[in-house]
Amino acid sequence: MTQPSPEPFRRFRWRRCDEATRAQFRETTLRAEDFIWPVFLVDGCARSEPIAAMPGVARMSCDALIEALAQPVAHGLRAVLLFGVPDAKGVAQAYAGDGIVQRAIPAIKRVFPALELITDVCLCSYTHDGHCHIGDNDETCALLARMAVSHARAGADAVAPSDMMDGRVWYIRAALHAAQAAHTRIISYAAKFASAYYGPFRDAAQCAPRAGDRATYQLDPANGCEALDEIAADLDEGATAIIIKPALAYLDIIARARNRFTCPLIAYNVSAEYVMLQNAVRDGVAARTIIDETLLSIKRAGADRIISYFTPTLLARL
Repeated sequence: MTQPSPEPFRRFRWRRCDEATRAQFRETTLRAEDFIWPVFLVDGCARSEPIAAMPGVARMSCDALIEALAQPVAHGLRAVLLFGVPDAKGVAQAYAGDGIVQRAIPAIKRVFPALELITDVCLCSYTHDGHCHIGDNDETCALLARMAVSHARAGADAVAPSDMMDGRVWYIRAALHAAQAAHTRIISYAAKFASAYYGPFRDAAQCAPRAGDRATYQLDPANGCEALDEIAADLDEGATAIIIKPALAYLDIIARARNRFTCPLIAYNVSAEYVMLQNAVRDGVAARTIIDETLLSIKRAGADRIISYFTPTLLARL
């Protein structure tokens, strides 16, 4: 009896025949612990100000944030990233013991003691010109170190410098040691690109530069090798984890960093990425599954965790 000839190709579709089978072969999944929720803090009480440029996102006073945290925490939220947005400009507020973020940290910890509090360390929301520095690189680093120490003393679990000044991780690590706060982790925005994807965020944080841009200190979008050099330098200076920002246009950087470094790797799904997807769903251009697909791409590229404004709604569905 003649045996049939072997097929000259492999069959894969059986792995996709139904959801249960697809789940067995799924390589990448989204979990609650993968996500960090970025939030914007303002002074006062009972304030929740919708941000026109970012549908579904608001600037909140501490009490309003604590109320808003209840449901995401119940759904598995493990970490938040805190941005302070003062009503009036003034750099001294950034490192004042009674600053917006400094007062919020212990208040949040009293209600949610297990929640990881990461604080953004940058001057852009506090400077009059909207830039992340005060003119001199090293003088700026000294102020950032004061800011980081003030957050650590308030009880922050980690500080996240996002300014892109040279040596700021070294300055912060030295200051934390001197303040006996060496246990506070540094999660550095090591590869932050000079990107147009930050537009809505600058409205939310009220930090758009009044003149010029940030190309002299944020990374050139054309440069991948330089991004890896920046990451290596921040790790050498004492960073315990790194952030790559933005995410979608820089998936290749995430993948290259994952292949080279073993440290925790976080990607920031930034404001314009969020708004584009929200608008696509609202306008019927794409199904809501485009959000999950996009976040999966970031994790599949190599991110351990993702900072995303989608966090509360996503956790409610996981």
